[in-house]
Amino acid sequence: MLVTTSTFLEGYKVTQHLGIIRGITVRSRGIGGNVMGGLQTVFGGRNTIYTELCETAREEAYQLMVQHTQQHGANAVINMRYDANEVLQGVTEVLAYGSAVVVEKI
Repeated sequence: MLVTTSTFLEGYKVTQHLGIIRGITVRSRGIGGNVMGGLQTVFGGRNTIYTELCETAREEAYQLMVQHTQQHGANAVINMRYDANEVLQGVTEVLAYGSAVVVEKI
């Protein structure tokens, strides 16, 4: 699967636009993770607890987007983006989205 944040893929020709695709996940940290993350915040520096949560959420949203792309019969995603919103305190939605396309090598 080819994925780019650009509006085109170098060396490929877009033959079909199949529409917007997305992958969405909603994640939260359990009480233990919140306590540990809170302690890391108190001491400052890189917060590995929340970094891991964010990375896991982005990867999950990305993989769901790739699955959605394949379901539409596309072989590439152009103009891929991430978005995140807090749904409730401590609960975050992460969205990966873009344009599903069929491309051919030039």
